[in-house]
Amino acid sequence: MPSADASIVRPADVERWLAELGVAAQARADRDGVTSWDLRLDGRRRFDLPITLILDPQLALICWVHYAPPIGDAFRKSYRRLLRWNDEFPFAKFSLAEDERPILASELPVRTLDRDELGLALARSLALSDRLLEESAAWIWIGGRIPDEGDRPSRGAHLIERYAARMGELLDPDEPGSGAVGGGPVPSAVVPAGDAVVPAGNAAVAADPGSLEAAGPARR
Repeated sequence: MPSADASIVRPADVERWLAELGVAAQARADRDGVTSWDLRLDGRRRFDLPITLILDPQLALICWVHYAPPIGDAFRKSYRRLLRWNDEFPFAKFSLAEDERPILASELPVRTLDRDELGLALARSLALSDRLLEESAAWIWIGGRIPDEGDRPSRGAHLIERYAARMGELLDPDEPGSGAVGGGPVPSAVVPAGDAVVPAGNAAVAADPGSLEAAGPARR
């Protein structure tokens, strides 16, 4: 359920929801009323995905996925790929940070934010990263060689399983836990825009706490 005061989501609410979802934050930062948390989660196929959550208690929470290192190939080719993914997956938006890092962002308005909307946003980010693994490999690993994780336990597969019934558009029908198709409202998502500190590895918060759109500039 949403926070008792539906117009405000407090950092303590987010931390309680993360604990209930079985997700541990690696770091937290607070500045000018905006709080951020660094996470590192795994999907079923892609591991060690850095994610930063950025909360303005009266506005929204942004789920900011550090999708890949700075892109080094021809910009137009890579950007066309990001635009295509934005068309195919409307619940989250890809953009480029100022240093050319691909970013996957979802914005969750405070008025509808609760544990399950946060959990669904994280699960969708992980499932989408799994689905696009081969297309993204050249950005992430030298030579595009996807590492073999063997039997390594996933720190996020439980989220994908928990919200599989609301992610039918992302999951392979043959995968465990993907029996349901679609369903449930799709959270709104925007490409953040503005001048700000871009989270990178350690928790960071937007330079302008009045707008979470300042969390990172979209490149057009």
